[in-house]
Amino acid sequence: MENSEFIATWIGSKLKDIRKEQKLNLSELSEKSGISIAMISKIENGRVFPTLPSLLQIFNTLDIDLNTFFNDFYNHDAFPGYIFKKRKDYKHIDKEEDSKGFNYETILSHSIKKSSMEISLLTLNEDAQRKKVTTDGFEYIYLIKGSVIYELEDEKFQMEEGDSLFFDGRMDHVPHNNQNGDSILLVIYFISAT
Repeated sequence: MENSEFIATWIGSKLKDIRKEQKLNLSELSEKSGISIAMISKIENGRVFPTLPSLLQIFNTLDIDLNTFFNDFYNHDAFPGYIFKKRKDYKHIDKEEDSKGFNYETILSHSIKKSSMEISLLTLNEDAQRKKVTTDGFEYIYLIKGSVIYELEDEKFQMEEGDSLFFDGRMDHVPHNNQNGDSILLVIYFISAT
């Protein structure tokens, strides 16, 4: 099972366990979160990655803390601390019934309760240089334009337009622009508000 399938299954199973612990059925969670029963069922059964807004709504409804929720990942051999996805691996999903021309693709979502989220657009010039850094939280990188090599600890990921990388920011990391011209990255930080 590849990382993305493992994570979708793991997230869904854990959400289902928490929902049952709180003695909520699918209908009650749907009503409180505003997410359809069908979508919650697909998420819980690992058939789809929840979108970021959906996961945030579920976490808020169930009063889930992200760091606590995902802490088990670090104790599981199948999660190396990052998820790298090529553009071709994103999965098409149908979100709304009776819609035309709305083409959603699941990339990855991760939500945090009692945390702040910051979304940045990073333009990486061709001569950009920086040492590896760490951040207190998780980071999600989506390459909008260009080509970069993203160093994460001892790993190097060749990212092309549309590829994404999600990782624990406590891992040493730095992107390198490996082309002539600027590269543009969407960077989402999830930082614990302790």
